[in-house]
Amino acid sequence: MKVLDIMGRKRKNVFDYILPVLFLLFLFAQLCSADIKCVWSGVDKIVAVGDIHGDYHNFVRILKGTGLVDENLNWIGGKIHLVQTGDVMDRGPGARKVFDLLMRLEKEAEKAGGRVHALIGNHEFMNIVGISFDYPGYVTPEQFVSFLPDKYREKKEREFKEKASEKNQSSNENNSLNKYWAKLIRNDRAAQQKYINAFNNKYGKWILKRNTVIKINETIFVHGGISMAYSTWKLKDINMHVRRELKGLEPYKLVYESGGPLWFRDLARKDEDVFKQDVDSIFTNLKSKSMVIAHTPRTGSIVVSKENMSRFQGRVWIIDTGISEYYGGHLSALIIENDNFIVWGEGDEK
Repeated sequence: MKVLDIMGRKRKNVFDYILPVLFLLFLFAQLCSADIKCVWSGVDKIVAVGDIHGDYHNFVRILKGTGLVDENLNWIGGKIHLVQTGDVMDRGPGARKVFDLLMRLEKEAEKAGGRVHALIGNHEFMNIVGISFDYPGYVTPEQFVSFLPDKYREKKEREFKEKASEKNQSSNENNSLNKYWAKLIRNDRAAQQKYINAFNNKYGKWILKRNTVIKINETIFVHGGISMAYSTWKLKDINMHVRRELKGLEPYKLVYESGGPLWFRDLARKDEDVFKQDVDSIFTNLKSKSMVIAHTPRTGSIVVSKENMSRFQGRVWIIDTGISEYYGGHLSALIIENDNFIVWGEGDEK
């Protein structure tokens, strides 16, 4: 039966108004996502830093040592572009502090004519969707607590103290409290969901506005690497599809497959002679001369060195040197200035 208004016209259902608005909002979101810049040219100096894995203190040491921040951690890098290639999170305690610093420096650098590029790593993806909890030791008690809502954290701490008091145990020992948090990380799905929701409410939203892969001058920067299959894609399309997958708008593909940009390891591991032809084709497709990757930690007696960090005649640079104390605390950065690639090590503080 038709529903008529007082003028005898067919009355519109509320969905007749809502659906067009939702569609326009969806289109607007897609346009905004596609407009996030991912290519820069004419940049005089770049500083690239690999996996941090929760080590705030070592990250600060690198920023100071490379002349990007002063003693108060204010940006003094001018027009320099800082690239952090992802994996801020997991294994260490200070991910939130690293994110907070990156978010502030991003604004300060832009005002000075520089840039801070925080790329998406596989550990950011894993925390956004919540699968970090499936891997013991990834989410530390310190990281877990730092992203929990304050009221929920205080409530759980009260519960811990009350139970400890009932058992005549001391509840003031950090070790005991850490064990309590570690138990929640392993077994309490409700606590895990509180963490995921709180993380995504602020930091996840910020990450989703960052890129997976960028190009500065003639160098590609990405967490894992670009495989042959994705070398024919436009960079903006890679970034857009990763964002859509992380938002749940598309099935997981780029964010989870071994050949995707967050996980690809062949550039760091495959025999150079065997893989050379593929590498040549990858660079031809990308219209670039070099690529800076992380994700696959370097090992060896001299971790921080040109010889250990470069492959394929200096075309591929691997900047995951185990910066976090979890991996030994090998501080490093890659400086690209006037087409020269310079390895900065912890003995090079300014």
